[in-house]
Amino acid sequence: MVTLCVYAAICKHEGKVLRFPGCKAAWDGYSDCSDADLIAEHQIWAAVDPFAKNEAFNVSNGDVFKWKHFWKVLAEQFGVECGKYEEGETLTLQELMKDKGPVWDEIVKKNELMPSKLEDVGIWWFGDVILGNECFLDTMNKSKEHGFLGFRNSKNSFVSWIDKAKAYKIVP
Repeated sequence: MVTLCVYAAICKHEGKVLRFPGCKAAWDGYSDCSDADLIAEHQIWAAVDPFAKNEAFNVSNGDVFKWKHFWKVLAEQFGVECGKYEEGETLTLQELMKDKGPVWDEIVKKNELMPSKLEDVGIWWFGDVILGNECFLDTMNKSKEHGFLGFRNSKNSFVSWIDKAKAYKIVP
């Protein structure tokens, strides 16, 4: 999440559109994700509930989303113009961000953010993996059958983690 926030902050700072650096399957297809707090809840449950003993579980929020919808949310959160999937374009975060270290340094200084280097806050290759491929969805059915009923609304989760990254002065 922070990687995408950093990308959005750089686009905002440079007055550029938040272009989608991924494939059509990721843009149009369904994806799922796992809120960190939900993962922690699930791990605690799995450690103490006898029905979870010696079992392996998937953990995801329990809903699905499309990047084309989330991209609008990300753009709104950073006050940047929202781009979209560009047919025939092959964009990667690694390529888009390769020379943006000085820009990030400027953003950090201007906004009095936690001191950080671009390579420490942006995991570009991972963002490219997530956005560059069709998502393989998992299911929480086994967890539910064993008694774990936790879930998160992915949109609310995205916004919450963006707000936390801003509150902790990781991104502007």
